[in-house]
Amino acid sequence: MGARIKAILFDLGDVIMKEATEVKDHNDVTLTAELVPGAKETLVELRERGYRLALVADTKVGTYQNVLKQHGLFDLFETFAISEEVGCLKPDPRIFKTALTSLNISEKNYNAVIMVGNNLERDINGANRLGLISVWSNWNRQARYRSKPAEADQFPDYTIGTLPGLLEIIEPIERGLIN
Repeated sequence: MGARIKAILFDLGDVIMKEATEVKDHNDVTLTAELVPGAKETLVELRERGYRLALVADTKVGTYQNVLKQHGLFDLFETFAISEEVGCLKPDPRIFKTALTSLNISEKNYNAVIMVGNNLERDINGANRLGLISVWSNWNRQARYRSKPAEADQFPDYTIGTLPGLLEIIEPIERGLIN
C-alpha cells in the first residue's frame, strides 16, 4: 500500500449496490440487491493492496449486512458507521467520526482518508467539512440527487463513474499526499 492513505470510506446505495434492484421486506430492510458494475472486484483489489475499508451509510442495519454478505463483501470492511445505529444522517460529522474513531484515525490524519459517495449534499459535503478527500461516484446519473453542487462544500475533490475508477486515481491521490 502507498503508506499515506489511512482508510477509504464508502457509501452503500448506488456506490456499491444498485438501489433500483433492492428487494425489501415489510420493515423496508433490503434482503437482496445487485452490485454496481465492478464494485466487488474493486473492493477486493483495494483490500489486496492493503487499504482499510469502512462503510459509512444512511441505511438500516439489516440492509448493509444482507447485501454485503450476499456478495461475499462483508469481511472486507473493518468497521461500519450506519445511520440507524449512530443516530444521525450524513452530512452530520458524527457518522463519519464514528468510523474514523473505530479505525483509530486521529483528526490530524483526516486529510489522508477518502470518502466515496454518490450524494453531493450528504457524502461529499460531510467529507469536505471534515477535511477528508471526497470522491463523487456518479454511476447512477438519473436525477435522484442533485448533480451540480449547490454550495462550496459540495464540490468533490475527484469524480468517478463507477468504483473501478477509484483504482485509477488512488496513485495520484497517494502522490499528492506525499508532497
